Amino acid sequence: MPSWIPAVILLPLSGWLLSLPVAADVKARSCGEVRQAYGAKGFSLADIPYQEIAGEHLRICPQEYTCCTTDMEDKLSQQSKLEFENLVEETSHFVRTTFVSRHKKFDEFFRELLENAEKSLNDMFVRTYGMLYMQNSEVFQDLFTELKRYYTGGNVNLEEMLNDFWARLLERMFQLINPQYHFNEDYLECVSKYADQLKPFGDVPRKLKIQVTRAFIAARTFVQGLTVGREVANRVSKVSPTPGCIRALMKMLYCPYCRGLPAVRPCNNYCLNVMKGCLANQADLDTEWNLFIDAMLLVAERLEGPFNIESVMDPIDVKISEAIMNMQENSMQVSAKVFQGCGQPKPAPALRSARSAPENFNTRFRPYNPEERPTTAAGTSLDRLRTVWRTMQHSVTDIKEKLKLSKKVWSALPYTICKDDRVTAGTSNEEECWNGHSKARYLPEIMNDGLTNQINNPEVEVDITRPDTFIRQQIMALRVMTNKLKNAYNGNDVNFQDTSDESSGSGSGSGCMDDVCPTEFEFVTTEAPAVDPDRREEDSSAAPLGHGLLSWSLVFVVLALQRLCR
Repeated sequence: MPSWIPAVILLPLSGWLLSLPVAADVKARSCGEVRQAYGAKGFSLADIPYQEIAGEHLRICPQEYTCCTTDMEDKLSQQSKLEFENLVEETSHFVRTTFVSRHKKFDEFFRELLENAEKSLNDMFVRTYGMLYMQNSEVFQDLFTELKRYYTGGNVNLEEMLNDFWARLLERMFQLINPQYHFNEDYLECVSKYADQLKPFGDVPRKLKIQVTRAFIAARTFVQGLTVGREVANRVSKVSPTPGCIRALMKMLYCPYCRGLPAVRPCNNYCLNVMKGCLANQADLDTEWNLFIDAMLLVAERLEGPFNIESVMDPIDVKISEAIMNMQENSMQVSAKVFQGCGQPKPAPALRSARSAPENFNTRFRPYNPEERPTTAAGTSLDRLRTVWRTMQHSVTDIKEKLKLSKKVWSALPYTICKDDRVTAGTSNEEECWNGHSKARYLPEIMNDGLTNQINNPEVEVDITRPDTFIRQQIMALRVMTNKLKNAYNGNDVNFQDTSDESSGSGSGSGCMDDVCPTEFEFVTTEAPAVDPDRREEDSSAAPLGHGLLSWSLVFVVLALQRLCR
C-alpha cells in the first residue's frame, strides 16, 4: 500500500461499520492544486499523493504535512536550480547584449574606416600618378598594414612605425629632387638622421604622430574594453550555485508546493536574502566593474571630439599642402645641408641623369583652394566617410548611455530578480507571502551586499572565508583593462598582451594632456633661397611626386583618423 494512502479504523455501530480516519490524518488536505501545478512543470503525476502525507522524509522543506514525496523534492530542487540560472542569465541579458552588439558595431566601423582610407588613397594615386605611384606605393601600403596590425592587437610601436614612414618618404623624395645623383643605402640612412634637425616636412610629422597615436590608442583600447566587458558579462552570468544556495532556492521557490500552497509566492525580503547569499561573489565584482565602466566612458569621450569632420577637413588639407610646399621650397637648402653632413654623393649614370620625370609631373604644386571640392571618386569616398562618421557619433552617444545603465549591475541582480512578479509576491503583499515556513510576514533583516556581509545570512549557508576563484579572475581581468583604458585616455599605450604588470605603461603614445596637446597643426616655414632658374626647373620637374603622394596620403589618413583622437 502506498505510504500516502490514509489509514482508517472500522468501528461497529448498531450493525453498521463506521469508517473514520486516524487522528494523525484528520488535518490532511487535498493536493489537487499541487498536482496541477506540478504537472504544468512537465513532471509525471504518477507518484503525487492526492492528499497530504506525513513529511518526515523531507530533507529541505518543513517536515510537516506535505504533498511532496522524496522524489518530488529532488526534482523540484533541480528545477529551482535551473530556474535560478535562467533568471540570472535573463536579468543580465541587457548588459551582455550591450557589449556583444556594440563590440561588433565599433569593430566593423574601425575596420571599414581603415579600408576606405587606404582604398581612397590608392585609387586617387593610381589615377593621378600612374606607374610612378605604383613604384613607390609600398611606402603607403606598409603604413596602412602596420596601422591595421596595431588595431588588431599586433605588437606595433606606433611612434616608431610613423617615424619609419616619414623617414622612408623622405628618402624617396630626396632622390626625386636630386635625380642627378646616385644614393646608396648608407647615404639614404644618413639623410634620415638629419630629418629631425632639418624638419623637411615642417612640424607635420610631430603633430600627426600625436593625432594618430592618440586616435589609434583610443580606438583599439575601446574595442578591447568592449571585448573584455563582453567576456566578463558572459562568464559571470553563467552561475554555478553552491549546495547551500540550491537548498535555499528549493525552500524559497518550491517548498510552498510541498505545503499545499503552490500559488503563494515568496516574500520580497525573503527573496532578497536568498539571492544575496547565492550571488554574494557576483556582488563583489561590482566595485571593479564600476571603475571599468567609468574608464570606458572616459575613452568614449576621446572618440567624440569637439570637431565634426566637415570643420576638420578644410584646415587639415590646407595645412598639409602648405607643409609639403615647405619641403619643395626648401629642397635646395635641405639638400645642401645633407650634402654638407653626409658628404657629396656620386653622380648618377649619364642615362639616368639625362632622363627627366614624366611630363605630367612638371606642373608646380599649388596651394589647395577650399572652394575646389573634389568631384571624382575620391570625393564620393569622402562623402561616404562623412556618413560613417555621423553613424559613429550616434553609436558613441548610444554606447555611453548604455554603459551608464550597466553600472552596479551585479549588486543589483538580487533586487532585479526579486522585483519580478513571476518570482515574488511583491513589496505590497508582505502578509500573504511565503516566508520559508508558512504564509506570513518575513521578519529577518535584509543582508548587505557582498561576500563578507553574508556571515549571518539566515537563509543561505555561505563560507565567507572562500571567495569564488572564478569571480576573482574576472575582477583581475577588469582591473587590468581599467588600467589600460586610463592609459589610453591619457594618450599612453600599453602592451595588451602583457597582463603581468597592471601599472606599467609602455609602448607608444604622446603622453600629452588636453591642455597641452595641440588641436590643429602648426608649421615652421622658412624662406626659400634664391636658385638658378635652370636648376629650379629641374627640381620642380621631380618634386611634384612628393607633393602629390604625401598630400593625398595625409589627407586620407588624417581625415580618417584625427576625429578619433578626441
